[in-house]
Amino acid sequence: MGPNEPPVIRPYQAGDRDAVYDVAVRTGAAGQDARGRFSTDDLIGDIYAGAYLCLEPEHAYVLDNGTRAVGYIIGTANTAGFVAAYRKSWLPLMRQRYQPPPDPPATDEEHKLEAMFSPEFMLVDELAHYPAHLHINLLPDYQGSGFGRAMMDTFMASVAAAGAASCYLAVRPANTAALGFYDRLGWQRLSCSTDTAIYLAKPTA
Repeated sequence: MGPNEPPVIRPYQAGDRDAVYDVAVRTGAAGQDARGRFSTDDLIGDIYAGAYLCLEPEHAYVLDNGTRAVGYIIGTANTAGFVAAYRKSWLPLMRQRYQPPPDPPATDEEHKLEAMFSPEFMLVDELAHYPAHLHINLLPDYQGSGFGRAMMDTFMASVAAAGAASCYLAVRPANTAALGFYDRLGWQRLSCSTDTAIYLAKPTA
């Protein structure tokens, strides 16, 4: 790719891991920069990105600007299967790095760790009809230029080919820019939304 060529969407490669983690933390506070907020900047990536890269890399894609990944979209075609694999294969790795939080959690980091150690939070009864789910993040300089829409199309085709007829995602209510983006793409809000997460869904094709 030449220096003046536009970024391209391509499948995730193992060498993209650090860049994906960097994007994750730079967008990890309801779309804003979360660097320095936790005991390690890897925490956001370990919770919201690493398991997908490890367990389902076939559904992981990055936006490559010719130098590095500046955005990513990751997820699963089967949330229930992903949660089982997360508990079996990813959580033991995380137990080597983090301690489970107290019950109830008190600090922001403890609330994050609660999500890490309780992946069953993804198994919401009302979401059973939407087997796939995703996470997408782009660095600010690459937002609003059509890359997000193209990445969503790429991911939805990927999980549709794996048999998922529909997909859900969760957005923090404070992330108004993301909510506007999903609204423009035709994602519909679900009644199971809570004070901490707004759930949206859409057919994959």
